[in-house]
Amino acid sequence: MTQHKIYQMSFAGVYPHYVAKIQKKGKTVAELDEIIKWLTGYTADGLSKALAAEVSFQAFFGNAPKLNPRRPNYGCYLRHPR
Repeated sequence: MTQHKIYQMSFAGVYPHYVAKIQKKGKTVAELDEIIKWLTGYTADGLSKALAAEVSFQAFFGNAPKLNPRRPNYGCYLRHPR
C-alpha cells in the first residue's frame, strides 16, 4: 500500500502554513507550539531541533517522545475549534 505523500513531506516545510493559518484566526505561534508539544511530548528545544533538522512528518511523529493518549478525544476540536 502506498503511503500518503504527507508522510514524506518535511514538517518544517509545512509548519509556516500552520503559523499563517493560526495567525489568521488571531492565535499566536506560542499557542501553536503548545498544542504541538501537548500532542507529541516534544519540549520547546526538541520541537526547535526537529524543525531545524527538517524531519519528515513520519519521523516527527514516529520519534515523538510521548504521544498524548488523550489526543484522539481532541482531533475534531483541533481541526474545527468553536
